[in-house]
Amino acid sequence: MTGLQKGALVLTIIGAINWGLVGLFQFDLVATLFGGSDAILARIVYVLVAIAGLINIGLLFKPNERVTKSSQQPNTSY
Repeated sequence: MTGLQKGALVLTIIGAINWGLVGLFQFDLVATLFGGSDAILARIVYVLVAIAGLINIGLLFKPNERVTKSSQQPNTSY
């Protein structure tokens, strides 16, 4: 996983936590921290979370990188 994907994953998790708070408690943490949902800083965070979600779509189609060396070698024993 690249640094870009890790950063995108962190932003996606922040967005998920924020949506959970909105759904459960009607509390928008991003808006609270950055001066309301119409504030420019809050809007920037919302856009960054959306872009991060789009970047993470690529993780759905990426093959699993955990492959052991023994499974890569052909089986020559009969």
